[in-house]
Amino acid sequence: MAGPQEDDPQRPAAAPPDTEPPEGTPAAGKRPRRRLRRNLIIAASALVLLTAGAAGYAYLRLNGNITSVDINGQLGEARPPAATDGSFNLLVLGSDSRGGANGALAGGATDGTARSDTAMVVHVSQDHSRASVVSIPRDTLVARPACTAPDGKSVPAARSAMYNTAFEVGGPACAVKTTEQLTGLRMDHYVQIDFAGFAELIDTIGGVTVTTAVPITDQDSGLKLPAGTHHLDGDQALAFVRTRHGVGDGSDLGRIELQQQMVRSIMSQVGKVGLTTNPAKLWATADKLTKSVTTDSDLGSVNSLVGLADTLKSIGPDQMAMVTLPVVTAPSDANRVVPARPLADQLWAALRADQPVPAAVTAGQPADPAQGPTAGPSARATAGASTGTAARSPGAGAGTPARRAGG
Repeated sequence: MAGPQEDDPQRPAAAPPDTEPPEGTPAAGKRPRRRLRRNLIIAASALVLLTAGAAGYAYLRLNGNITSVDINGQLGEARPPAATDGSFNLLVLGSDSRGGANGALAGGATDGTARSDTAMVVHVSQDHSRASVVSIPRDTLVARPACTAPDGKSVPAARSAMYNTAFEVGGPACAVKTTEQLTGLRMDHYVQIDFAGFAELIDTIGGVTVTTAVPITDQDSGLKLPAGTHHLDGDQALAFVRTRHGVGDGSDLGRIELQQQMVRSIMSQVGKVGLTTNPAKLWATADKLTKSVTTDSDLGSVNSLVGLADTLKSIGPDQMAMVTLPVVTAPSDANRVVPARPLADQLWAALRADQPVPAAVTAGQPADPAQGPTAGPSARATAGASTGTAARSPGAGAGTPARRAGG
């Protein structure tokens, strides 16, 4: 029986189990590659988990920012029927609350009350390719229906009350109910933004650009602008949409024209900043927006707001007609207005039928005070007009009150 073989000095010694194979052997380099693959897999998994966690945190934070109101539950079934063709309506309100951070921006009493400083009915067409926006002057006298306030108290009906008092006495649900009674349109959604939220949103998107052909100096809003084109920050933009006495005839109708110019400027600026290609800017904008809005409960989530934005993605300034409800001076009060008939009725009937704003309505629109007393036709009111060629009247028209409105 042969004994154990002695070590061959020409034969390489076996590598220890935990050492790398010698250079030139078939196994050389395999273990480092295995370790590299393993480390890459671990790193990628960690990145996925971190990204998912960050996305989940962002989603929860944005969802938590949103305040919503169950308007459908409060109003019940006694409402205009919802459209079944794909068209829908939103009521957009700007609140003039002086509470909290709004007080420093708005001035005035901080007694906890608020009215709707801005009111716009937005009708989106059946194919979601165009929108008609109707501003309702806050001093319009309307029949206000009986409502239930947020605290549960009953608010009696009023035969003739300023439109913006509906929000003051009954909150969002009463504002929606009053608007539906005035227009005959179902308000499918509700969006409310306050002073501080508006100013912060403008700052987040990088400001907005406006043009005025006349200088504006308004001690009440604090706005001072020479004639020309200006890029405004949030506080300046807020002052611009609140300006009334420093330009034009000092009426609330003139202020509405400035607000409509601001809406178009915001839409243009949002298109320029590239929210879809700039995640940081998108996050900052979404964070500010969700903190500053109150919506109906159907819009009260990030998913719902993203869905609404996706529905409206084809509508830009050129696909949007913006008009003011035709009004005339109220017989009972020279500082108030009432809907001008038959123009007001024709306007609401057109929207109920998902038709563009009638040319007769656009032709009688008030002039934009920022463009001076000789302001001519504007594409703002005609983008969705029925003829596409109707012009705004540079002065008082069929739907313009003969005397100053506002107070």
